Amino acid sequence: MAKNNKILVPEARDELDKLKVEVMKQQGFQVPKDHPDNVKFEVADELGIPLSKGKNGQITAENAGKIGGSIGGNMVKEMVRMAQQQMVNRDKE
Repeated sequence: MAKNNKILVPEARDELDKLKVEVMKQQGFQVPKDHPDNVKFEVADELGIPLSKGKNGQITAENAGKIGGSIGGNMVKEMVRMAQQQMVNRDKE
């Protein structure tokens, strides 16, 4: 699986990790706060995709997308919801 998860603002990494933990817990996953990236193993297991620590060169792009999409997609949904709530709150002021 490619490691292309560079974020635009590196200083935001901690907050993104907190968001990942929060969102994936809402989805019913056990996410260790000190290792939020480990949730990918639980997601892969739920999807029936073999994923191990270390190199996973045998994994297809489709399966990698299913794992990452499940995590990132839920994070994006939550960020959109948060932005919409901010707009509603701003309009009330």
